[in-house]
Amino acid sequence: MKRQGYTNKLLVLGIDGMDPRLAKRMMDDGRMPNLKKFCEKGSTREDMVLLGAIPTITPPCWTTLATGAYPGTHGITCYWRQSPDSLDAVVYNMDSRNCVAEQMWNVTTEAGLKTLVWHWPGSSWPPSSNSELLHVVDGTQPGSVNMGVAQMDWEKIIVATPEIEKVVYAPRVEKAAGVGCIMTDIDDMIATNDEEDEMMEIWWGDKSREGMEIRTYVTCLDDTEMMIGAKVAYDIINSPLKDAEKWAAAPEGAKEFTVLTSGGIVRRPALMLKNENGEYDRVAIYKNKKATEPIVVVPVGEMVSAVDEVTKKEETKPCYRSYKLLELDPKGTMVRLWISNALDISNDMLWHPTSLHEQVLKGVGNVPPVSLIGGEESELVDKIFEPSWDVYDQWQADSLLYLIKENNYDVVFSHLHNVDCAGHQIWHLGHTLEPWKHTDEKVYQGLIERFYEQTDRYFERFLPLLDEGWTILLLSDHGLIVGENVPPILGEYGGLNTKVMEDLGYTVTIKDETGRPVDVDWEKTRAVQIRSNYIYINLKGRDAHGIVEPEDKYALEEQIINDLYNYRDPETGKRVVGICLRNKDGILLGVNGPECGDIFFSIEEGFNRLHGDSLSTSQGYFNTSVSPFFVAAGKGIKENYITERTIRQVDVTPTIAALLGTRFPAQCEGAPVYQILSEDF
Repeated sequence: MKRQGYTNKLLVLGIDGMDPRLAKRMMDDGRMPNLKKFCEKGSTREDMVLLGAIPTITPPCWTTLATGAYPGTHGITCYWRQSPDSLDAVVYNMDSRNCVAEQMWNVTTEAGLKTLVWHWPGSSWPPSSNSELLHVVDGTQPGSVNMGVAQMDWEKIIVATPEIEKVVYAPRVEKAAGVGCIMTDIDDMIATNDEEDEMMEIWWGDKSREGMEIRTYVTCLDDTEMMIGAKVAYDIINSPLKDAEKWAAAPEGAKEFTVLTSGGIVRRPALMLKNENGEYDRVAIYKNKKATEPIVVVPVGEMVSAVDEVTKKEETKPCYRSYKLLELDPKGTMVRLWISNALDISNDMLWHPTSLHEQVLKGVGNVPPVSLIGGEESELVDKIFEPSWDVYDQWQADSLLYLIKENNYDVVFSHLHNVDCAGHQIWHLGHTLEPWKHTDEKVYQGLIERFYEQTDRYFERFLPLLDEGWTILLLSDHGLIVGENVPPILGEYGGLNTKVMEDLGYTVTIKDETGRPVDVDWEKTRAVQIRSNYIYINLKGRDAHGIVEPEDKYALEEQIINDLYNYRDPETGKRVVGICLRNKDGILLGVNGPECGDIFFSIEEGFNRLHGDSLSTSQGYFNTSVSPFFVAAGKGIKENYITERTIRQVDVTPTIAALLGTRFPAQCEGAPVYQILSEDF
């Protein structure tokens, strides 16, 4: 159904993790001039705040923005949903088939509007409509397009000096002592990598994407997202650096070293080369010493990309990866080289129709890989992490603008993850807390601000569309907070949180010889806290190992709620839990339903992790908040207008429907923000 609307062209520019408080401060300081132009050409609140749905986590919030329904209604309540077989097992949940509310893009295509959904996490993949008017690109994870399915090899840092005697490979090393050190304890390094690999599997691995059960326990600070985000993990290769020998085309004075790829099984010879002044200023990597042309040439100070063959699980594919020199001694005594993860350029499984993949590759170029390393290594953030995202941002802007022009889309829903990714890597370091007393908080605060400036440059690319009659919405799913306390082990969404619930006597674990929990003792466990905000009673007749009689459920819930309200942080003596509700009462906050647990709770302000465990109104150190932001501009929107209305996340979808003249999605629970709509049709 289509009725008279305000506009025929609408673009949503979604920025994951963008905080209105920080954005407004930077805009007022003149550091986000393009955001200011959008505000001057459109409407927002004075504070640019959007009242977010809860939990304030990427998949449920983006799904709320797509459906106009609360998480308890649409059913995407976290990255994971509970396994039907066990309360401590979860299944990856970023799947449109688990969304029980209608998405707005199904409505737009029904109304005859050609629609592109670009990397919208939570409820867009697989495509939720058979309409030929609906095109979808990857919605399986928040990172970047194709990050999950196409990755063939991890990031790596190569260190080469004359002092190194042999080539040494260490996979997924956490190197607290500095970037790319010469390794003398290689055996110990390799032996400690299993746990990290397991955690990366949870987030990016085949197991999670294929819908298999994942079982992990958050038992101590080392298991939390804060600590995992601080870790700098990558493959390290140490290589001898020596005069080039037995090359088909090595220039005079060249020095050679070895690069290992494909999990350490493929050797690539490399040359350090001189310029016309006799100084070493670049590196060239070859397929073998017989090759006359390099795979890539990496000059000092530049991030470059190239295609190379990469092998994974005995399958070899052409892959796109980026390269940058961290250090190169002009005299030829040392080189440190970063190489990105490798993305299979032939992988089109997350493009619908698949012709979109070929179209973008030919018209714009290969999907550039982004870095996942950074954390406490400020050098890597400065030289690698931020620049890789800058390249990706521009590629995404190029791709969207190219497809809009070539395919004549009427509606585009898009998502960019740079700010959120940076926040998870850096923001916990933005305030000097245990265990990061050695960090310089101003360095990390400055680094995150650069990602906001980077996003402003991304906004600039789309400003001309306003003059072409487009309506553009700028929005986010949540902000990210700088915490003031290290949170207790409660509300961590990476698995089952044991400590607080075990201290209170509701969860009992089976421990190994070191005292580390390895399983749940279901015969003694009455309730568990799992994912970000949910507590499940181990109920007889419902749960596989249930021991609590149904008639005792209400009294047990009452006891748990009372104990959580009375729980105090051992370090500060302050209350930790802010709100605690039975499932039936969670309807007041939109967090009722089977995927919201028997009890829903939120963490008190001041104990926030980064986001996800507290209300969207929570604020933190350095003028940060968990709130999402919202700005609307273009055709059908009042210019330079400030509304005092509280704009809720559920209001975005019906506002889009009003602008386009379509019906609301079937389960929509919001209302149009009519105050910002132009009176001119």
